[in-house]
Amino acid sequence: MTSAEDGTGFDPRAALLAERARTTRLLADVGQSMRDVSDARDGANVDDEHDPEGATLAYERGSLGAVRDDAVERLAAVDAALTRLDEGRYGRCFVDGEPIPEARLEAKPWATTCIVHAA
Repeated sequence: MTSAEDGTGFDPRAALLAERARTTRLLADVGQSMRDVSDARDGANVDDEHDPEGATLAYERGSLGAVRDDAVERLAAVDAALTRLDEGRYGRCFVDGEPIPEARLEAKPWATTCIVHAA
């Protein structure tokens, strides 16, 4: 029984669904920003090495790509956590099978390990 079921607070499904919605919005925003950066290059000097704005655009594109990759990874982790929740396997450390403390799950609902094994 989760704390939400017994009336004491933490609802892992609600937390995971909220994170999924937030991450999905982030992916949409990053996608739009990447299109904006691409549009800024259209008609511009495509020689990044000699274009004073080229390095800035390349850096921005790289930064946005990293944010996108992190968000895709997080979305997969959240979906996997929702699957574990549905299957009754949520909240167990992947390393030793012990319960993950609720405080850790509140901070990172998609956590797969306890703090001891998080490193």
